Amino acid sequence: MKAYVDPDVCIGCGMCAGMVDEVFRMNDEGKAEAYQEAAAEKKDAVQEAIDSCPVSAIGWEK
Repeated sequence: MKAYVDPDVCIGCGMCAGMVDEVFRMNDEGKAEAYQEAAAEKKDAVQEAIDSCPVSAIGWEK
């Protein structure tokens, strides 16, 4: 599954990158980005990052 981060909403707190660095990283603008698909064993961790985002900038691609 592929997550996405809305760069217009992201505040760059880095929580998602700290939680699941295999999927999220911080870009040169200081915003998070989902740079890689979530492996099946990381799906729950990505969902936790989605649920933990303070501004609800992260979700699953549809």
